[in-house]
Amino acid sequence: MFPPDTIFFYAQTDAFSEFSNFAPYGVALDDLWWPTAEHYFQAQKFESEKYRDRIRRASRPKNAKALGMTRALPLRADWEDVKDGLMHRVVGAKFRTHPALADLLLATGDRMIVENAPMDAYWGCGPDGLGQNKLGRILMQVRSEIRDGA
Repeated sequence: MFPPDTIFFYAQTDAFSEFSNFAPYGVALDDLWWPTAEHYFQAQKFESEKYRDRIRRASRPKNAKALGMTRALPLRADWEDVKDGLMHRVVGAKFRTHPALADLLLATGDRMIVENAPMDAYWGCGPDGLGQNKLGRILMQVRSEIRDGA
């Protein structure tokens, strides 16, 4: 199903754990510092500036994700339309902010990158490997952009 040289990442103890949005590499976006890509992404789900800031200030990416998973507040109306673009934005910012990460990503050559997320068939490959792997695809796009100087 996947080429034999596929790069799988997910847990913080895995090789290439730096590719995870939970990895401790912050980004400056929207005139604010976000501790991880996960913090930024989860916060973007909501219109409330106060709630977005609460997510930004979460002590760990796991806590930011939990805050982002609430449905006590409605998701922004355009969430389904903008989520992929926002993910691309934060992942690109992360790898452009941290040169060592960009080097690691470039060192993967043209290998396939897959988020081995067993419970996520949208961003990852899901439980059966048939998921959309959107995060892996974005990582490969960012790799191409960095390689091409974009």
